[in-house]
Amino acid sequence: MCAIVGIINSKDAAKTAYYALFSMQHRGQEASGISVCDDGEISTHKGNGLVTEVFNEEILRSLKGDMAIGHNRYATAGRNSGRDAQPIAANYSLGQISIVHNGNLVNKDEVRDELIKDGAIFQTNMDTENIIHLIARNHSEHLQDRIVAALDKIKGAYCLLIQSRHKTFAIRDRWGVRPLSLGKLKDGGYIVASETCAFDLVGASFIRDIRPGEMIVFEHGKSEFQSIQIYEPDPRICAFEYIYFARPDSVIEGKSVYEVRKKMGEVLAKKSKIKADFVVPVPDSGVPAALGYANESKIPFELAITRNHYVGRTFIEPSQEMRNLKVKLKLNPMSSVLKGKSIVVIDDSIVRGTTSKKVVDLLRHAGAKEIHFRVACPELKYPERYGIDTPSFEELISSKKSAEEVREYIGADSLEFLSIDELKESIGNERKYSLVSFDGDYFIK
Repeated sequence: MCAIVGIINSKDAAKTAYYALFSMQHRGQEASGISVCDDGEISTHKGNGLVTEVFNEEILRSLKGDMAIGHNRYATAGRNSGRDAQPIAANYSLGQISIVHNGNLVNKDEVRDELIKDGAIFQTNMDTENIIHLIARNHSEHLQDRIVAALDKIKGAYCLLIQSRHKTFAIRDRWGVRPLSLGKLKDGGYIVASETCAFDLVGASFIRDIRPGEMIVFEHGKSEFQSIQIYEPDPRICAFEYIYFARPDSVIEGKSVYEVRKKMGEVLAKKSKIKADFVVPVPDSGVPAALGYANESKIPFELAITRNHYVGRTFIEPSQEMRNLKVKLKLNPMSSVLKGKSIVVIDDSIVRGTTSKKVVDLLRHAGAKEIHFRVACPELKYPERYGIDTPSFEELISSKKSAEEVREYIGADSLEFLSIDELKESIGNERKYSLVSFDGDYFIK
């Protein structure tokens, strides 16, 4: 799960890309970068850290041009080093190229081994670099043909932005596992971004989602774009985008993330009747579902856990040690509200169990009498290989333990999850979803 953005034919493209990346910081906190094209020359600045740590006003002024692509990194393949930050820029036989990628290639090792046997030299450990090599080693006279040939050799979930000296290509895999949307800027230029919340910050208007299997080609100086359906679509947006990843003010495939999360809470409340003094969300991602639960159950809503917003998201931190520390730093229950009370705690998910166990411990220490834990998604039992950092069964507590064993582990008085059918009901039953974390259906092989 990363954030990507493209700014096309718009003045101060780097600055607009910067603001868009800032609005999507939640999608990746390890590194950030922007490439710009000015008079046919591509230049790139990137580094480890948050958007505001990598860029300043002086750097943004130096990134001149009206075409830009940008990236916030959340590592699913590669190391957490400056070298593995994106965009990846290179020179090849047709000139310069730069690329950003959100997703994960499931055949990355196989493709890389073949490229190395053929003489390729890799500078990073990222699967994205495979695509650069495949493009560079193709002999077609047209970049568009080289890109399609490269896509034919990779397998996985991907949203790509590829920048050349005169064009920008926006591409989404045939399943549309990760979101990618198209908008119009006030000056007539275009924006492509992982989430629509980026449009709000830069004053862009939503046009439509880029379709699964679609390539959109933007040309420098031209107001129209070309749409090419390169693969037959089989839409399966990742349900975890609605559960956790996306910002609640984003709209994905026509559905408000906020409203979907509220619906999840409502469905949870219908599963069982609990007598409690109030409903408490684990902030911030548990808030919409808790509101839905409170509305449906008629149990009062209380923000009884204070979050320190200067601490990042715990699930996407790369090490267990960092996750443990950040839970303590981030969340502080209010004993004046909790002492002697029975509460329903709402969280979006239980992945490793780290956060949930510590939250229950903190709530007990603050004086809560009963803690009924409710989770706004099904049990995560399978590693997700399409862009989420859950690489092994060992890291997923529900792959090893029953719901009752998870309850015992986290220390709650009761525990309930949404079922898969209830999750689909909450999002909408009119389409298929990528539910691999819940059902183990690895449809990309």
